[in-house]
Amino acid sequence: MHMQYSGKPHADWGFNMAMNRVQFQHGLSLAEFLKRYGTDELCENHLVATRWPDGFVCSRCSCKRFALTYNGRRIWECLDCGYQCSSIVGTVFEHTKLRLTQWFLGIYLMTQSKNAVAGLELKRQLGVSYKTAWLVKHKLMQTMLVREAPRRLTDRVEIDDAYLGGERVGDKPGRGSPNKVPFVAAVQTDRAGKPHLMRLTPVAGFTKAALADWAKRALAPGAHVVSDGLGCFEAVTQVADTTHERHVVGVGPQAVKRPEFHRVNTMLGNLKTALAGTYHAFDYAKYAHRYLAEFAYRFNRRYDLPAMVPRLIHAAMHTAPLPRRVLRLSEAGN
Repeated sequence: MHMQYSGKPHADWGFNMAMNRVQFQHGLSLAEFLKRYGTDELCENHLVATRWPDGFVCSRCSCKRFALTYNGRRIWECLDCGYQCSSIVGTVFEHTKLRLTQWFLGIYLMTQSKNAVAGLELKRQLGVSYKTAWLVKHKLMQTMLVREAPRRLTDRVEIDDAYLGGERVGDKPGRGSPNKVPFVAAVQTDRAGKPHLMRLTPVAGFTKAALADWAKRALAPGAHVVSDGLGCFEAVTQVADTTHERHVVGVGPQAVKRPEFHRVNTMLGNLKTALAGTYHAFDYAKYAHRYLAEFAYRFNRRYDLPAMVPRLIHAAMHTAPLPRRVLRLSEAGN
């Protein structure tokens, strides 16, 4: 018997529970992406409109009069001070030898995927060397990190201590392993327990001093923080008007099933699945902050997948150039 698909879930297909509207939303299809950004001219026009939405303005003297020349790419010359620039000067794309279509495709792949895209997959999809794909990925992840860094969580905030990385042969076992990066996982929820925003922030360790510093950067005044019994979490009250709800949960499988921490534990499970399913390994100590920011960036913009492409392009156009030597530094060196 022929069955016509109506676009709605059928009971016989096993969809006997409510569908998650976020997960089943329409993203930006590849066909629509190519229609908008499929040529270098389309990409360049988008960058120009993003940088100068009301027309050219000189970044040095604010003059709006210019002469337009061409030197492999359009060059704007200010008629007052003589400053010359292209659409990508002073941005993440500065000095790139890649075509803009390759950059935009990388942005598309990194925003429309549910989990993440490994550098090796970017290499194949963009048709570039692995070294070039690594640079593209880390420049875009750093852009995401810059966007996420100022975020402050408010209302009810579930937090938990977590580690990224695993033990290596010969390393100290347990939490003291040098291949493990401690980070604070935090999820902002509403009164009904629905998650809205998250932060995944590496910390020096789980001490009161480190958590006080984290709280000042991650929490808005008046937040209500829900944590387990880890003593360092008491430091969150150093933020003005912040309250702290503490639950001693013990250890073992039942500890992660407590309803007070349902959202943060679900998020950590999704993070583990996303990283394990995408990356074989990376230098956790140097780059954990970027991989965590990438996950948080997508989660915090998950309600509108198509908009994530122009939003990341806009962010890249307003992020300073990131040379290789900067990208190779650890978080502490930035």
